[in-house]
Amino acid sequence: MAAPLDSVILDPLDSLILDLLEWLEQGPRPYAEVLEAWRTSCPRLPVWEEATDGGFIVRGRLVSLTPAGAKHLRERRPRASPAGTQRAARARVR
Repeated sequence: MAAPLDSVILDPLDSLILDLLEWLEQGPRPYAEVLEAWRTSCPRLPVWEEATDGGFIVRGRLVSLTPAGAKHLRERRPRASPAGTQRAARARVR
């Protein structure tokens, strides 16, 4: 039997790729902005390259999440339904 997704330990690279995908899920961003925010000098953490090679992002003047990237994000980092998220946000305000 497979382990539940929340019990799977992600390696640092996969976790950072998911952070990048989540950031791009908000909408396409200019290429320069993405490079500035996600550049790294560590060759062991090639977030940008891995996300591109995996087909999770497409880049041009704007960098966007691909359908494959959105699917990978949903599978690896499932979230509460929008209604549940809205209820949780209202509860924090009170």
